[in-house]
Amino acid sequence: MHKVLLFVTVVFLVGCFASAFAASPSFSDFNRRAEDGERLTVAFLGGSLTWGARSSDPQKTSYRAVVGKKLEQKYPEARFTFVDAAIGGSGAQLGAYRLDRDVLAYKPDLVFLDFTLNDGVDKTTPDTLAAQEAIIRRVITEAGCPVVQMFLAAQNMVTAGTLDKMTRVKAHEEIASAYHVPCGNAIALMQEKYKKGEIDLKEIWLPESFDTCHPCDKGYALYAEAAWNAYNKAVADGIVCVVPKKMVNADTYMHVARVRISSLAPLPQGWRTSTPSTDYCAFDFLMTRWLDDVTIASNFIHKSRSETEMTDPAKPLNLVFNGSTVMFFGVSAPHSGKCKVVIDGEEKEVNTCQLGPNNTGRMWVLVAEELDPAKEHTMDIIPLFEDGKAEELCIESICVAGANAGIRKAPQTK
Repeated sequence: MHKVLLFVTVVFLVGCFASAFAASPSFSDFNRRAEDGERLTVAFLGGSLTWGARSSDPQKTSYRAVVGKKLEQKYPEARFTFVDAAIGGSGAQLGAYRLDRDVLAYKPDLVFLDFTLNDGVDKTTPDTLAAQEAIIRRVITEAGCPVVQMFLAAQNMVTAGTLDKMTRVKAHEEIASAYHVPCGNAIALMQEKYKKGEIDLKEIWLPESFDTCHPCDKGYALYAEAAWNAYNKAVADGIVCVVPKKMVNADTYMHVARVRISSLAPLPQGWRTSTPSTDYCAFDFLMTRWLDDVTIASNFIHKSRSETEMTDPAKPLNLVFNGSTVMFFGVSAPHSGKCKVVIDGEEKEVNTCQLGPNNTGRMWVLVAEELDPAKEHTMDIIPLFEDGKAEELCIESICVAGANAGIRKAPQTK
């Protein structure tokens, strides 16, 4: 009997130790493991500045690529895998729904995170802050690894000269402080260098380009400098990420459900499941990387590569769900059209052609926020196709967040 009790006690204590360790990942521990030559995975979650839009070669000169090279040089014995989890034009809300598939599934040992610019550097909303915090909290608790939170700069953020009006930076710093997460602040770094005359903005954002958001290689090198400084300081200071008992923001995105429409079969007339298109206007928009399938509602069929045949429009899809926030995630393509979404009797028109008529890539749209999570809601998705025009909806998943998050088909009435 005593042996059984001793065994149970040891198992309990080991379990407690493992849980505590998982919730308190250390930068010093990552450094030690890298120096010991372990196999380590580093993930980069964010938008187009994380991917490296307008760099000469995102696989070599983006900030994540430069940071990866610095890690390999610092730890020549380690075996690194680098995960690019960046989709341009996306924010923390979509990031929270993508976290399981595109980051946690790789069992990362270190994560770099940035949605500060895409979510609006000079404004905050409760939902986007809740999503940002949930990503950090889940990475620390579920992956058991440290996080570096990044602040990446557009040109006007550098010339602003101060962070005073950048309310999101302050809000993200508050989250970082609560979780002992270091911040790679490229905005502050570049502002300081600009004031001292050490950088020429015309060499970072080329004057012949209309784009003052995405820099050229010199800008990405400065982003990497900020990331690398933050990482090395965290190692030197022995920073250990923690999980505060009380969240800074609402726990909305600690409860998420990303439900593929294909899993709700049988589907109404005119809806079919297919593979995502391999067309894309930028590599971070190649949706076969981010979607497992896509469910299409249309009013036409392809007879050949250049010829379509009109059919009856797809019927409405009727659902029931729990949660406070609803998002669609899928594909924007040349044939993409609109739909009407009716939630608890309230109508909203949704345009799923987000990239114009000539481009194919990501589609994510926030459909509803601030719903009562304690209540079961109804949702009808009704295609709105123009007469005589070939159009479709291409949606992989309906994403809901909030207590008891979940989706199911509405009961069929006789």
